[in-house]
Amino acid sequence: MTLILEQSIVQKKALQQTIPSHLVFSDDDRLSQHIVISGQWEHFEMIQQGFEYSKARLSYYDGRIEIIMPGRFHELFKRMIGLLIEAYLLDRQINFFPTSAMTQKVEKIASVEADESYEIGELKLSIEVRVTNGSLDKLMVYKALGVNEVWFWEDGVLAIYHLNNDEYEKCDSSQIPQLSGLDIAVFNQCVLMGETDRVKAVTTLRLAHPV
Repeated sequence: MTLILEQSIVQKKALQQTIPSHLVFSDDDRLSQHIVISGQWEHFEMIQQGFEYSKARLSYYDGRIEIIMPGRFHELFKRMIGLLIEAYLLDRQINFFPTSAMTQKVEKIASVEADESYEIGELKLSIEVRVTNGSLDKLMVYKALGVNEVWFWEDGVLAIYHLNNDEYEKCDSSQIPQLSGLDIAVFNQCVLMGETDRVKAVTTLRLAHPV
């Protein structure tokens, strides 16, 4: 037992050496830091343990591991998107369950920590803020996990993908019934507005969607 434990510790240290030492989250960082490395599920689980108490977002699919240390802009936009979704639903007295960055996984197949996620009725929604290039194909990850709808925020634009017949289709509006009345053009404007004025952003959304 002792020998096995010692081997595990040595392997874990060796694997952690594949992670750049500069990949450290700081509240002063404005931009996200991001790497993708090769590794199997066991490798991924060891790295997960090493980042257990950090703000890193980890994903795994098809022998590739993605590690994102979110910067301030990343956190601002993901929280703004969540705030607007929640305001819209609460104004209509629609119940939902926020699952935030909770790990979603199918053992040895796929794992992801979304920036924001929700269970709305029987459907699952995940939100990703893309601020880096060279990321994993997150739609393949979410497809393996059976997530019904994925929203990507990238370069100031929101893109919506809904799972239909085991394939994601790009949509002009949400296909989740409780969010189908949301004007995505207005929503997009409000997210950008929220970079400087969160109160104005929520107020604008509410004025455009009277109950």
